[in-house]
This record gives sequence, C-alpha cells and structure tokens, in this order.
Amino acid sequence: MAAEHDMTMMLVTHNALRRDLGHLSDAAARLDAGGGGRREAVRVGWATLKSMLISHHEGEDRHMWPRMRTGLHGRADDLAVLDAMEAEHDRIDPLVAAVDDALARSGENGTRLAAAAEEFRAELDRHLEHEEEDALPLVATAMSPRDWDRCLADMRGGGLAALRHAPEFFPWLLGEASGADRAAVLRNVPPPVRLLYQKVWLPRYTRQPRWL
Repeated sequence: MAAEHDMTMMLVTHNALRRDLGHLSDAAARLDAGGGGRREAVRVGWATLKSMLISHHEGEDRHMWPRMRTGLHGRADDLAVLDAMEAEHDRIDPLVAAVDDALARSGENGTRLAAAAEEFRAELDRHLEHEEEDALPLVATAMSPRDWDRCLADMRGGGLAALRHAPEFFPWLLGEASGADRAAVLRNVPPPVRLLYQKVWLPRYTRQPRWL
C-alpha cells in the first residue's frame, strides 16, 4: 500500500482553534456578568489561543509554504492558493492585536471585545476553511509523504523546542477534543508522551481557569 500524507495534526489543530474561537465569542458576550476573576480567565484562555495560533502560522510561513512553493513550481493556479494563504495570515495579524487591545481595556464593558472577537473569528474561520479546501489537498502534489512528515516536525520546532512546547500544546490540543481526534493523535505519539499527557500535563493545564 502506498504511503499517505497524514493530515491528522493539521486538522485536529484547526479543530482546536475553532473550539477556542467559540470560547472567545462566548466569553466576550458574558464578560460583563463577571468580575476581575472572569476577565483574568478570559485573558489566560486568549493568551493560550494566541500563542497556539501564532506558532501554527509561523510554522506554515517558515516551513510549509516554502516547501510547497518548491514542489508546485510552474503551477500558477496552485501557487496563487499559497499567495492567498499568506495574504490571509497578514489580514489575521491586526485582528489578533485588536483582541489584545480590547482585553487590555479593563475599565470598559465587553462591547469592544465582542466586536473584535467576532471580526477575528470570522476571518480565521474563513482562512481555516479555505486552507482545508484548497491548500491542504495540494500537499500531496508538492511533497512526498516522507517530506510532509519532516515538514510537520519542523513546524513543531523539533528537538528541545518541541519538548518545551509539548506540556501546553497537547492539553490545549486534546483536552476538549472529540474522542476520535484524541485517539488519532495519541496513537501517533510515543508512549512516554501519552503517559505525560494523561498523568502530568493535562491535570496541570486544567487547574488554570480559562474562558470561564
């Protein structure tokens, strides 16, 4: 059987981003009903979401799109899809800053945050859907399954960088994931990572309130 390009991590990451977009919208709508503790929990949830999104997009910008451009050389329509991906990343960056700014204005009600969160959510939703429909299918043309696996490893940072990231990344990715998504990811990681996720990382992560 021919090797296949495994999209599990990309799609599960996108699902986690969408999940947190929902948390952000819900939190913005309910922010006025709580005190400082609620706002702090929203800040923590947002800080995690922002960190994961930035890491994901930087990985694509530094490693995925350049590899795909090489593999799609001369295919103008396909390269235009990559141009669109990069342009969408650029449009998302100031929307992230707008959410930051709204959360920093602690003396205001949630109206500014709700508006910023909705604009950010709409743009990121469109981008994720566009990427899944038009960009990810091009991976199989642009690189071999082995090269794709290397690309994913580079996107995660590799080596010590990946280890430093793992204690927050895996609980964020899987803590609220569907059973199918959780199983799909965990069967592809080494047993020590599964054990650390279940026994150490997830319990520690869940002790910090987010989005309440």
